[in-house]
Parts: sequence; C-alpha cells; structure tokens
Amino acid sequence: METTSPASAPEIPVIELVRPLPGFPGLERFALVQVDDEGVLCSLTSLEQPGLRFLVVPPAPFFPDYSPEVDESVLDDLRSASVDDLVLLCVLTAGESLASTTANLAAPVVLDTATHRAVQVVLDDPGLSITAPLVA
Repeated sequence: METTSPASAPEIPVIELVRPLPGFPGLERFALVQVDDEGVLCSLTSLEQPGLRFLVVPPAPFFPDYSPEVDESVLDDLRSASVDDLVLLCVLTAGESLASTTANLAAPVVLDTATHRAVQVVLDDPGLSITAPLVA
C-alpha cells in the first residue's frame, strides 16, 4: 500500500495512538499542534503527560522521494476505509539548529485523517535512516 504525504493535513485536534510509541507505555491520546506558520512543523503533544511532545513533519518538503511501503495491516489497525485518508509524519530529533536536526525515516507515524487514529510503524527497510539530516 502506498501512502500520500500532503504538506498540510486537515486539522486533527486529538488523535489516538492504537499502540503507544516505543518507550512511552500507556500514552495514547495526543493533540497534533501546528508549530510554524507554514503548517509544516507540528508537535504530537501528549494529553496524558504534561510537557511531553514529539516534533513531527510530513516528509514531502524535506524528503520528496520518500514513499515507503506500509503493510496493509496498518489499514486494519487504524480502521481506515481508504489509503487516501492516510498521511505520514516523520518524528524529529531536534538539534541545536535546523542543520543538526534529524528525521526518523525508518519509523514514521501513519495517521488516518478520517478516524483520527495513528500508529508508529517500523518499516522493514535497512536503507532507511533513523537519523536522516533534515536539511542537506
């Protein structure tokens, strides 16, 4: 199944993770909050643990050739009716500057804009980096 990565997904005030992010058991409710004026940089902000947030971006503006294959079972996990409702978000590791910020391409968050459900998917592709530089 191929997913799309639009630069601006519809606003999703609260999303539910179908499985907690690795290392954060029990945290399933997050708000997707726009951080910049362009709507590219967002944060997944925990509604259950104050102060916890993950910076995320759609991959297209930074990695235009990134189009991973996501297993069909993800559609079932998210209760998705259509692959067209899915968007990818890459989790960032913030550096001291944009030049030292990296993106995890090996484990994107797949978000269904219709069901407001999401899951982080670990892709079976050894060529994908967990520390891809955000800017070349």
